[in-house]
Amino acid sequence: MSKRGDIIELSKLPVAKFGLVYSEVLGWIDLGHAGGEDIRRTLAQMEAGEKGASDYYEVIYSQSMYKFRHAVGIGRHIRWSVRKGLSQQVKHSIVLAMMMRTGTQFESLQASLPFSWTTDSGYSAEDLVSDLLGFYRVVRPMNYFAQLRIVSKEDALKRWDHYGPIGNYKNKMFRPLLFPAPTAGNNAKPYFGSLPAFMTSITPYNSFSDGAVKVITNNGAHMNIGNAPMREYK
Repeated sequence: MSKRGDIIELSKLPVAKFGLVYSEVLGWIDLGHAGGEDIRRTLAQMEAGEKGASDYYEVIYSQSMYKFRHAVGIGRHIRWSVRKGLSQQVKHSIVLAMMMRTGTQFESLQASLPFSWTTDSGYSAEDLVSDLLGFYRVVRPMNYFAQLRIVSKEDALKRWDHYGPIGNYKNKMFRPLLFPAPTAGNNAKPYFGSLPAFMTSITPYNSFSDGAVKVITNNGAHMNIGNAPMREYK
């Protein structure tokens, strides 16, 4: 759940792993979602699978939320069996599809009862587009922030104070929800923008008839308790 106090100074952006900034291209960006650690873990599974002896290897992509100082977590995941020897381009397409499918399932979980009683995070305006930015930061590394027109902390705070908490604005698409700069006398309202070209260059995998992917679990739920392995349930 993003808070006003999460908004950071631009000077912290190059090294910040958490926090909130406003981009005139992507809208609000959650730097935790945009960190890409989920993508690195998934690609690491693929790298390990490519070294194995089997023709197929399993890949799990998951998103979780935690309580009690990270002691208990609950989330959504999918499990696919991937054919060994695919090109890097196809593997990136597979990871993107896994992230997008799970991301929407996870946001739906947060938006459902009883979780919506305690958090406004479900489909919060910044979440899915930040997930997508995190994907591209890992698979096509470059200084994206230089192109995203990040505004100063002062200007970001003005937007927050004008529009209110961003969790009040829901975005169910991997597309920017933009909040125009408020000025005296204007009637600024949020509107959907378009992704920049560098965030549309990879198409999510959807060719399940070619044998490259076998779906094992496409909509799984799980629980984490302490350091115990992920426990799946229906």
